[in-house]
Amino acid sequence: MTPYEPRPIRFLDLWCVDDWRIKLYGIAYARPQPRPELVTAAQRIASQHLRSLRADLRHYHLGFLGVHDGRTSNFVFLDFWADENELHHHVFVSPTAHPDDFTYVTPTGLSACVWDLRLQAFERDAWVAHVLQQSATPDFDGYLAATLNADV
Repeated sequence: MTPYEPRPIRFLDLWCVDDWRIKLYGIAYARPQPRPELVTAAQRIASQHLRSLRADLRHYHLGFLGVHDGRTSNFVFLDFWADENELHHHVFVSPTAHPDDFTYVTPTGLSACVWDLRLQAFERDAWVAHVLQQSATPDFDGYLAATLNADV
């Protein structure tokens, strides 16, 4: 078993695709942030997935995209908020050497690694603080402005 070591988590951009506003994050093993070609490939697969969502799904067009340039594989997870307090989580994996060769693995049950969970926990707390605890007037812009930048 490999000992745990923290990895940098960086807010990269507020990414807009169609009418979605997505916080784009990078997580990386042995480098400060993911390779640009992986980020581009992740945005491509995420935009395809967003465009394929059911029309009747009640969501806010808000979420986050984690691009994890891992030790043995690349993990990309697309999360968005729906029905007030539900996080929809979709995971894609590609080989380290082939960042464009994604497999949709959500149906396998694979959810997240410990570094990805750090980001999900932060985003959960931001959603609670800016949206759920202010349910009369949710502060969606405040949620989008709350970002994580964690050093190793």
